[in-house]
Amino acid sequence: MIKELLLKYKAVIAYLFFGGLTTIINIVVFQVCSVNLGMYYQLANFLAWLLSVLFAFITNKLWVFESKFTTVKSFLIEMWWFFFYRIISLGFDAGIMFIGISLLHANGLLTKLVDQVVIVLLNYFFSKFLIFKKR
Repeated sequence: MIKELLLKYKAVIAYLFFGGLTTIINIVVFQVCSVNLGMYYQLANFLAWLLSVLFAFITNKLWVFESKFTTVKSFLIEMWWFFFYRIISLGFDAGIMFIGISLLHANGLLTKLVDQVVIVLLNYFFSKFLIFKKR
């Protein structure tokens, strides 16, 4: 019974696991860049996004959605769409950070944590239904 549930929800479990790691990468890079290196929060947020998206593409392709490598062309198309939708979520990310930090004067790290919940859900939808869908 448990094995059947694990198999049934394997992609969701893998997405949550790797999404958690991606979120940790995003938050740690943001914290190091903004607090330790004194970068402007939006630049720190962009660098955190870039590194976490690279990690997410690899893990999503290989282990979450088990998208097989068929041709270089199909790989590049998937990567293009992955980055395209991640750029859309980056817009949401930057907007949430702006509202939380610049308008509401909330703590940067707390804002980033709330932000990441929204972004993980949005990215799962994009990945499952638009990028790595079974063809």
